[in-house]
Amino acid sequence: MSKAEKIAPDEGKIYRTKVFKSGNSVALRLPKGLGIEAGIEMILREEHGRYIAEPVSRKPKKIDLTGIAGSMPGLKPLTAKEREFEDSPRDWHLLDTSDSSR
Repeated sequence: MSKAEKIAPDEGKIYRTKVFKSGNSVALRLPKGLGIEAGIEMILREEHGRYIAEPVSRKPKKIDLTGIAGSMPGLKPLTAKEREFEDSPRDWHLLDTSDSSR
């Protein structure tokens, strides 16, 4: 079988494919229908004779704004005094769900 064959179409995405030799390793060709992009890092684990491949979870990218600080007119860092604020009063008693009449 040269191409992956989709089996049991009403059960979701289940495919049959063959493992092939790639250098000193074996490889598994994943069908395009799975939507996996080339170069995606995967984790492969074996559980009770079954192999499970999952994409590595990517850490969210952080935006570095150090290069822009001071470059925008009117944008300046807050002083320590400007960062202070008074906590506004809250009606926490309204959140009390216990019934005092019991």
